[in-house]
Amino acid sequence: MNQFPVWSIVGLTFGTILGIVGAFGGLNAFLIVLVLGVVGFFVGLILEGGVEIPKLRARRQ
Repeated sequence: MNQFPVWSIVGLTFGTILGIVGAFGGLNAFLIVLVLGVVGFFVGLILEGGVEIPKLRARRQ
């Protein structure tokens, strides 16, 4: 059974939004949307349990 390609649709949507913002909003708007999109992506990963915060920090030995 094939799973619906959710991440492909999310990537397509995000790319389309970035393209529209870049075309009509200029470089500053493009960069703001890009940064907020990446932040939202990582917040979503953390909330889903895909990333464990302690593993991101370097361990001091």
